[in-house]
Formats: sequence, C-alpha cells, structure tokens
Amino acid sequence: MVRIINDKNVKYLAHIAYSVLRFQERFTHIEEYNNPQIVPCIYAMWHANQMLVHGIPDKAHLNILISNSIDGDIVAYTCENWGFKVIRGSSAKKGAIESTMQMISRLNDGERVAIMVDGPHGPLHKVKNGALKLAQKTGAPIIPSYWYSPQKTFKSLPSWDKMKLPIGKCNILNIYGTPIYISENATDEEFSAAMENLKQQLENLEQNAPQIYKEACKQDLWKK
Repeated sequence: MVRIINDKNVKYLAHIAYSVLRFQERFTHIEEYNNPQIVPCIYAMWHANQMLVHGIPDKAHLNILISNSIDGDIVAYTCENWGFKVIRGSSAKKGAIESTMQMISRLNDGERVAIMVDGPHGPLHKVKNGALKLAQKTGAPIIPSYWYSPQKTFKSLPSWDKMKLPIGKCNILNIYGTPIYISENATDEEFSAAMENLKQQLENLEQNAPQIYKEACKQDLWKK
C-alpha cells in the first residue's frame, strides 16, 4: 500500500497546509488571557492545543519542539514558513539528547519554547517529564497553556489527540496558568509535585475556560 505522505511529497503537502492555514488566519482572531509574559519560559500544552502557538506574540523567538517523524516534517516546514523556530526531536536517546540541548541553548539565549506535554503519540493527557526536566536545568518557568472557543467553528479533529482548530470565522482565547518553577536541586518528591501541578493546572484551565471566555466577551477583547 502506497503511503500518502512520503519523502517525495512532504514539502508539497506542507505548502498546501501552510496555504490553507494562512487563508484561515484572516478569519481567526486570538486574544490572550493572563499571559505572564516571562522571558525565557516554557509554554506547556496538551497536544490537542498545539495550534495555540499562533496566538503567542513574537513568533521569531518561539521555538516549537516537533517530532522527527515524516508527519512531523510537514508540521516543521509549515511552522518555519510561518516564522517560528523549530527544534526536531525523537523518542530515541540520541535524538532526545540533541533536541534537549538545543532547547536549553535557546532558553539560555532568552528565547521561549513550546512543548506538547502528552506528545507526540500520547497517551492522551498524560504529562511526560520533558518540560519539567528542561525547567529544572534552565530555571525557566513552565507556563500551562490552553486555548478555547465555544463557537461552532472551533472544531476537534477525529485524531488520537482530538486536535482543536478553527474552520471559518472564530474568536479564540489563549488562557495561561500560574508559572511553575523547579529548583535545580529539587527532590524526587518536589519534581513529582511539580508534574502533578502542571497536570492539575491544565485540567483547571479546561474546566474554567468557558467562564473565562464569558468574562473576555464582556471586556470586548476582540473589538479592541
């Protein structure tokens, strides 16, 4: 069976994806709520919310961790065309070490990193420790991040991660939690507590998003 995505057409498919997303961009209106604006920092989100990075200011200094898979090639080319920086990583030991070192370097240079904490293959909503180890090594805080819209044009794809994206005119809110710091000398118990804190904050953001969105509407954020 011929694989739809292969080495020969990956750039072509990335170009199509980029063109579609740029067309959608004119109908997508993203506002932010409670972004602490800390630099450097690590934006941590569920895989379903990966496209919230489009609402984070200063794309040129935002690094996105993307897997080394062929599917990841499409995402990487698209993100680079959009002006983001890309760091490629894999679950293999060598690939994981290389991507971690790149992220540490970018954070030490005063840039920011975005990580999908239950990616790249799940399980869904299970926090992996990559973002926390990165925070521990660099001192940069983790910023729990979530995006939300109640509008019918805000769709969930039928994929393992239920990725959310707008299709048509859509007002979306990027919502951020409380920064999480991890000491370089954190004990195993403190590390586990930080991991649970991140998971709890992401769940709380999801639970509170409808009410926060209502408050944002009262402030007419999308009309400013």
